[in-house]
Amino acid sequence: MFAQLIQGRTSDAEAVRTALDTWMRELQPGSIGWLGSTIGVADDGRFVAVARFESAEAAARNSARPEQSRWWEETRRLFDGEVTFADSEDVEVELTGDPDRAGFVQVMQGRVTDRARARELFAQLPTEAMARFRPEVLGSVMINHGPDRWAQVIYFTSEAEAREGERKEVPPELQAVMEQLVALSPEPFDFIDLRQPLLYSPPAAGAGLPGPRESAEGAEEVERST
Repeated sequence: MFAQLIQGRTSDAEAVRTALDTWMRELQPGSIGWLGSTIGVADDGRFVAVARFESAEAAARNSARPEQSRWWEETRRLFDGEVTFADSEDVEVELTGDPDRAGFVQVMQGRVTDRARARELFAQLPTEAMARFRPEVLGSVMINHGPDRWAQVIYFTSEAEAREGERKEVPPELQAVMEQLVALSPEPFDFIDLRQPLLYSPPAAGAGLPGPRESAEGAEEVERST
């Protein structure tokens, strides 16, 4: 799998969402190797997008489409300053539920002094114990890029349940491993909260074109207002 991590800032989140809806409606049917995207704008205007493709070659072919270039030239004007791109084929996906049903997404970022050791430690985290400890986590995507940088996208059932989970005491069998992982970071982690995540995915065979999945919390607000 190949992933592209895109980051920037915008003062017009609604215009960005409109541009993304246009991509889904007009460009997605001709996309090459696209597996899905997670996108959001934090309260402070930070924009994050993770686009997943079957391969780096497929992503490059998709980017080379003339219509893709035209769309991006228009969309980039919605951002304040530079937009950065980080490409990676070092991607790990872990699922314990359906991330497309996430009501809240958190992006963690940082640096690591020993990537090989970090992999060993992650492998020591018991999957079943983690699921019992944080049942609100639906899955995650870990992206290692550059010589020492990483980003982890974590999908939660809701922000309320994620915050409740943060307050839990870490079980002893997980605590030691987590402390070692933190010790491998030369700087504090960066957290980006996406309270209204856009979860795009390709249409199922025979189905209509999908839009972004509505978060559970967002759907409840719509119901209350109608």
